[in-house]
Formats: sequence, C-alpha cells, structure tokens
Amino acid sequence: MSKTNYSFFEAVEHNFDKAAAFTKWDKGILAQIKECNSVYQMKFPVKMDDGSIEVIEAYRVQHSHHKTPCKGGIRFSIEVNQDEVMALAALMTYKCAIVNVPFGGAKGGIKISPRGRSAYELEKVTRRYTAELVKKNFIGPGIDVPAPDYGTGEREMAWIVDTYQSLRPGEIDAAGCVTGKPISQGGVNGRREATGLGVFYGIREICNMADVMAKLGLTTGLKGKKIIVQGLGNVGYHSAKFFQDAGAIIVALAEYEGSIYNYDGLDVDAVLAHRKATKSILNFPGATNCANNADALELECDILIPAALESVINGDNAPRVKAKIIGEAANGPLTPEADEDFNNRGVLVVPDMFLNAGGVTVSYFEWLKNLSHVRYGRLEKRFQENQNITIVNQLEELTGKKVDEKIRKTAVHGPDEIDLVYSGLEETMINAVNEVMHCWKNNPSIPDMRTAAYVVAIDKVAHTYTELGIFP
Repeated sequence: MSKTNYSFFEAVEHNFDKAAAFTKWDKGILAQIKECNSVYQMKFPVKMDDGSIEVIEAYRVQHSHHKTPCKGGIRFSIEVNQDEVMALAALMTYKCAIVNVPFGGAKGGIKISPRGRSAYELEKVTRRYTAELVKKNFIGPGIDVPAPDYGTGEREMAWIVDTYQSLRPGEIDAAGCVTGKPISQGGVNGRREATGLGVFYGIREICNMADVMAKLGLTTGLKGKKIIVQGLGNVGYHSAKFFQDAGAIIVALAEYEGSIYNYDGLDVDAVLAHRKATKSILNFPGATNCANNADALELECDILIPAALESVINGDNAPRVKAKIIGEAANGPLTPEADEDFNNRGVLVVPDMFLNAGGVTVSYFEWLKNLSHVRYGRLEKRFQENQNITIVNQLEELTGKKVDEKIRKTAVHGPDEIDLVYSGLEETMINAVNEVMHCWKNNPSIPDMRTAAYVVAIDKVAHTYTELGIFP
C-alpha cells in the first residue's frame, strides 16, 4: 500500500477509488459522486451556566444531492472536525443507496463534549445550532433531515424539532425536519434499537449462508457463536442484546473506561446494571478485567462487533485480532491498513456502510410517518385481527378442536407499529446483504465485501444522476 495514516475522509475516498475501478462509469460522474456538495462550518457564541461565553464550532455537510432530502445524524464530540463530518456524510450517501432509502448523504457535528455539561447548556447549544441551519436553509423535511448520532439522542432531536417549528410556523410537515424524536413528538417505535437490530439482522443473514460459513470454518447460524462487542452505548448494547437472545455467547465487552471478559458468557443486562450502579463495567462479578480497554478486541472469538468510534482497529492491532467475522456497527472502525490485513488472512469484514444502516432505515420510516400524519398500523391493525380471528374460529369449527390460548393470541395478533418497523428493517437488511453478496460473488476480481458494497452504492447513485439527465 502506497500510503498509511489516512485521514477518515481520505480512507473513504481510498475505498471509493478502489471500488470505482470495478465500475464502467464516466470519470466525471465518479468525481461528482465522490465529492461533498456542500460544507457548512459555523461558529456561534453561547452563554454557559457560569456566565462565561463560549464560541462553539459546528458543521453540517451535505455530501450528495442526487436525491433529496439529505439525511444524516448530528454528533456531539470534542473530537469533531470537518474531515470526520465529511467522511460520515459520504458514508451516508453510500449507505442510503445500498438499502434503497431515497436520501442523499449528510452529517452534522458540534465540537463539544456532553459529559460535564448541564442539560440547559446542551439545550442552548442545540437550539442555536438549529437556528443557524434554518438561517442557511440547511434543514427541513424536504431539504436536510438530521438524526441522533454519537453523544445525542431523543432529547436533542426534540429540541431541534421544537426550534424548527418555532421558526417555521404553519409548516404542516415540520415534524419531518428531524428523526429520532420521542414518540410524543412524532417519533416511531423501534428507532432507538434500530441500528443494533439492523446489525443483528445483517450478521444473522451472513451466518445463515452455508458457503460463507464453510469458507470461514464456522457452522451456520448464530447459536453458540462467541461474540465480542466494543461499545456499550445504544448501538453496542442493542446489538449485544439481540445476539444474546438469539443464542450467541457474549464473551467480552469493552467501553472507554475498560473491558471485561468471561469465556462462559456475560449477561449484557447485568453488566449494564452494574455499570449504572458503579459507573464502570470493570469488576463485574464473574468477569476478568483486561489491562487496557482495547485488549478485548484481540481476544478469542468468532465475531467482533466494534460499535464505538472510528479507526479503533488499524495496521498495528489488526494482526492480533482473532475474530473470523468483523461486523462494523460503528462508522469507520477499521483503517485501510486493517482492511488489507484482514483480507490477506481471510477474515470477513461486513462493512459499516450497510451493516449499521438500521438507524437510517427506521429514520426513513419515521420521516414517512411524519409526512403521512398517521402512525403505522392505525388503519389496518383491527381489520387484520378480525380477519385472523375469523380464520382461527373456522379452523376450530372444522376440526372440532380448540386452539391453544397462547397460539391463538399469536395467530390473531394484528401488527402494531413496532411489528411493522421491525419487519421493514428485517426485509431491508436481508435484501442489502444479499445484494452485496451477489455483486461480490459475480465479480471474482472484487477483493472484499467492502469493495462490493461500494460498487453497489456507486452504481445506484450513478444511475440516478444519468436517469435525471444531469449528465447527458
């Protein structure tokens, strides 16, 4: 490899260029797809609780306008910089394309650590940031729709929608200006766990592919697979929880304060309760502490799920990683050097650009709900239940036997909003995995799954540009 120490955006560009070589698109189209269309850097003053004035640095990047609105989360982190936000916006474009969500990619970031900040300070920063976006027309249900990311959640999204609605009175679709909102503010059931659930669906589909598992020397299915999860935030916790419920064994967990392992298995909920009580996952009863939090990445396991920040696995530690499958739940957790090492060793990397697309997929469902002004299931739930009850009653009459009450309850149940959201997410992730796998298997010269995913994304975005007649 000719270059090491890529910046995050350079790493995304490197992966793009690697995949572009396997497409037949005009260089001009490829150049347009690759570039960030709009980069907005802002600085604004906010008065803090102690009376001091702080100048806050923040960003919003719209990577692609091939489809609108643009879509992408807002993160609060002291590490936020323009390169990172550009890279994350680019990944959003490719991610949305792969999972067939009709958005262009975007991302936002505010250079502030939420730790040690009061809720009032964070609210003032969030509302001022939203006002700056409104001022430059960088937010709106048909323009650019933010969502939660690292350091943000439902609370911050509620502040954003409230600020937007106050500045755009009478806009009927205003609730669709942001997703990841509380249910009471137009949010959708299932959004909180969506990214982790999408990771679970994606890895489960991979593990059910007999040819892929045979090549890795693993049995099919998730049951009994030893899994390590780095990051116990929203994504990491829900990923670990769904894997555990499916019969996999969580052998190690890592967080910023340290990491723990137990090869007989860790109960994710018990570890979380321990952390709430002690402010740390360390010294969990029955588990062994690792010397460093990154050591957990190098322990024996079948599947490693990095679900924290980018570039945690690089050219230095990748050779010591023993997992046979890496599921990128975080954005950009592997550097290009790590990718090269895993490819050479036959480790399967399931890339972030579609594996963690559960969040944007369910955000899309929330946006549609906001535009339609009706919750999922409201129109059909009772009708479906009444139909199912009729069918079960007829079966009982014909057979002369009573259906077990537990089975009856399941059989007659009409779909609630969360049932429909889970079903839509499962369908999306299964299709995405199979589409990328199909591309990879039918192009033997493509070296890895990440490159295949980029090829799929590039093809879809390029088709949109040419079909619009932008490039005659």
